[in-house]
Amino acid sequence: MQKSIKIPVNEPLISSQAKINVKKALDSGWISSSGEFVGQFESDFAKFIGVSEGISVSNGTAALHIAMLSLGIGPGDEIIVPAFTMASTWMAVVYVGAKPIFVDCELETFNMDVSLIKKKITKKTKALIAVHIYGHSSDMDAILRIANEYGLFVVEDAAEAHGARYKGRMCGSMGDIGCFSFYGNKIITTGEGGMIVTNNKVLANKMRKFKDLHHSDKRFIHDGIGYNYRLTNIQAAIGCGELKNIKLYLRKKQHIAKLYSKLLKNIDGIRLPITKKYSTNVYWMFAVLIDDVKYGCTKEKLKLILKEHGIDTRDFFYSPNLQPVLKDSLRQDDIFPVTDLISSQGMYLPSGLAISDKDILTVCEVIIKNQNPRKNL
Repeated sequence: MQKSIKIPVNEPLISSQAKINVKKALDSGWISSSGEFVGQFESDFAKFIGVSEGISVSNGTAALHIAMLSLGIGPGDEIIVPAFTMASTWMAVVYVGAKPIFVDCELETFNMDVSLIKKKITKKTKALIAVHIYGHSSDMDAILRIANEYGLFVVEDAAEAHGARYKGRMCGSMGDIGCFSFYGNKIITTGEGGMIVTNNKVLANKMRKFKDLHHSDKRFIHDGIGYNYRLTNIQAAIGCGELKNIKLYLRKKQHIAKLYSKLLKNIDGIRLPITKKYSTNVYWMFAVLIDDVKYGCTKEKLKLILKEHGIDTRDFFYSPNLQPVLKDSLRQDDIFPVTDLISSQGMYLPSGLAISDKDILTVCEVIIKNQNPRKNL
């Protein structure tokens, strides 16, 4: 009989300071989108990333949508996006009437293969979205060079990369705009929530209007179409408390990755995360590939075995070719062999901040025990 989940794929840590802040917000009566914590969270997070402007929003998808709007992207425009990413990345492009142009990922880091980008650029291309997947930075120097050569905007989707760095530079700080998510499984969370960061004050002012119904200088007089994408003071209160602990959380992510790597390094057929020298990987999730021939068990069967032991897992994101909503917009030559491969082989193991060393040991014991080619194939 299947056991209930004892080791979730992700369980967050909520700091004591966050809880104190929430009580303070509740006691103040400022529980919606006004209150002291909203501005504080925006300022503190922008400072952490190393930029001048922070604009809080209701979630990471809203952050990407607002980024597209502020850059004037719309119908007729094409935006380069990774084939391997969360749907929010390309859906934000579709929201504004533009077309996502997908570029396959590379096998080592799962990030967009920069060598393929130029082939997808046309006269209609207006921006590149660089996703720092699973906490590993994209090759930003190459992306910024291409953007500069073709006169393109660069938006960083750093939803999974709080605190990750590229050659010492903070992810989210290098493009025109950086977008973050504070969903419950992120390194710091507000339950739901997001943040847009930039050094461009003109863009920042545009984004503040877009997220708040596009009020003019006179409230309730609207000089454009805006959206209700505000973050609440309660959510910001959590964020302020969580941000104080982010260095601790980042150290815990490094510890989780090191322990998994130590325990699984000699298991044939399990490909562990690869980190490039240019990246400070924050291991948002501990993502592995399962080679069923070498390991002796398919990914799907291993997931079921782990679930029988009360251990939760998650699949990787899926290729654009498998998305029904995209079937009429993809071209015949849109093939993504690396994305297809890692989508079929990839899963991430429990790696939330609340996980214990004992839990990690339990997960690894099940994986090691079920490596048996003759029995499982």
